[in-house]
Amino acid sequence: MKFDEFDTKMRKFEESLDQVIPDDCFMVARLDGKGFTKLTKEDMDLEKPFDIRFRQAIINTMTFLMNSYFQIAYAYNESDEISLLFKPNADKFNRKVRKYNSILAAETSVNFSKEIGRDAIFDCRMIPLPDVDALQDYFAWRQSDSARNSVLAHCYYKLVASGKTPQDAAKELTNMPFRNKTELLAHFNMDINSIPKWQLYGSALYWDETTKEGLNHVTNTLQSCTRRKLVENYDLPVGEEYRNWIVKLVK
Repeated sequence: MKFDEFDTKMRKFEESLDQVIPDDCFMVARLDGKGFTKLTKEDMDLEKPFDIRFRQAIINTMTFLMNSYFQIAYAYNESDEISLLFKPNADKFNRKVRKYNSILAAETSVNFSKEIGRDAIFDCRMIPLPDVDALQDYFAWRQSDSARNSVLAHCYYKLVASGKTPQDAAKELTNMPFRNKTELLAHFNMDINSIPKWQLYGSALYWDETTKEGLNHVTNTLQSCTRRKLVENYDLPVGEEYRNWIVKLVK
């Protein structure tokens, strides 16, 4: 068999399971740390329940991704999870799911490992969102998950600090309604509103444009120029305001 025939035949098998995200869908990637419970509780000396050094390592990793070739409009972080919203016209890898999943997982794992000085692994799943409503729902969902996980973490460490074993603390919190968890925090003289917003609602990176005046040395006149800069946000809007704000990032 000639090589060209051989190559064509084999590539049919190789590409038989390829999925492509349609051009009219928003693309989101969700990256999640694998085995991070052990990594953060046993292998790293972190403040509990949240450590700003860990957050900064995530932010630095997201900054790398935002500045790379992936055409990302928005990056959101909660805990050990990163959600990436791509620009509507993003077309790298012809929007092939397997390429995004494999390369994003690799890039994120390598860069975060460098940040913390330990091996760390992220998995990746690509999510096609058919319209603006689904886009808003996705990020509202992740922000809601962030708040619930944050309150759970604060409750857990308050119980452990009070003398409970980790096992007993986890058992007490299992299936406990969210309202009861906030009441438990109040029992420990902690108001949910005292929790830093980035711990409750997550952190984010996105692009913003600034206009500056500069001297044109050829014409010796002042001219305006627009520059793009990356913004870090640790005080995200919440609820309906957040839903509306997200849409502006992809217009």
